[in-house]
Amino acid sequence: MSPAELTPAAVPTSPSGAPVSANLPAPARLETGDLVLAGVILLIAGALALALLGPSGSTSPTGRPPAVTLAAPTPAARAALGGARPIVAAPSRAAQRADPRRFARNGRAHIPARWMGGFYPLYDLAGRTFGVNWMLIASIHRQETAFSTDPTTYHGLNYAHCCGGPMQFNVTNGPVSTWSRVADSYRYAIRPAVYPHVSASHPSLYDDFDSIMAAARLLATDGAKVALDAGAWAAAYDYYGHDATGVAYADQVLARAITWTQRGFCINCGVDDRMVAAVHAAYGARYQAR
Repeated sequence: MSPAELTPAAVPTSPSGAPVSANLPAPARLETGDLVLAGVILLIAGALALALLGPSGSTSPTGRPPAVTLAAPTPAARAALGGARPIVAAPSRAAQRADPRRFARNGRAHIPARWMGGFYPLYDLAGRTFGVNWMLIASIHRQETAFSTDPTTYHGLNYAHCCGGPMQFNVTNGPVSTWSRVADSYRYAIRPAVYPHVSASHPSLYDDFDSIMAAARLLATDGAKVALDAGAWAAAYDYYGHDATGVAYADQVLARAITWTQRGFCINCGVDDRMVAAVHAAYGARYQAR
C-alpha cells in the first residue's frame, strides 16, 4: 500500500458499510389474538430490561457514528490554539516498556455496541469544536482505555502512576502538567445532557466530555486537522511521546483511523497490519531512523 492509498474515502452511513435494501417483505397481518400475545411479550421484555438497567433505566444510548465534517476550529477554539506551544508527552522508561502490551490488550477488548452510543456525540462535538477528525480522537480513546472500559478509567492513576482518565492524560509531568494545560477545554462547547460518565465537578480528569474535549484540543495544538495525514501522525506521536514506542503508537492510531474512514467505523475490528505498515512507511520510518 502506497502513501497515495492513505487518502480517506467517504464514510458509509452504516457503521458496517452495508447498503440498506429497499426491497423488504411486507409485514404479515396480525390477528387480535396475536396482538394480545405480542403485548404480553413486550411487557415481559420491558420488565426484564428495567431489572437489568436498574431503577433509573440509565444506559448509554445506541447511536450511529457521525460523519466526518470538514470544519475549522470554532472562533473561540481558534483563539485558544493560536500561539500555543506544542504539547509533547514524556512517558517514563517503565511505561515505554510496558505500554505496547497495554495497547495490544486494549485493542483486543470487546466493546458492547450500546456502550459506544454515548461517545459518538462527544467525538463529534470535540472534533467540530477544534477542527480535528473525530476518528483520530476515537482511535486514541481505543488505544488508551478501550473506549473507557479499562477498569482504572474512572479512578486513580495507571500502573505507571502518572496518567489517568478516559484519554490517559499525564498529571505528574510539568511543573505544568499536560492535563493542566488543556483541562479547561470543556468550556469551548456546550456539555451534552447525557453521556457515559459525568463527574460531579469540572474540569475532571475522569469525565468523558472533559477528557475527550481536552484530547481534541491537544491534537489540534500539535497540528492535527480533519485530514488523516502527516499532521495527524505527528500529533499522535506528540500525544504519546518521542520515542520508539511513540512511533508504533502513532502508526497504530493513524492506521486505525484511516481504516475506519475507508471501511466504516468498526468498534471491535483489530488494526489492519498492512495499513500500519503503510502508515509507518509514509510517516513513521523517518522518525524511527532518528
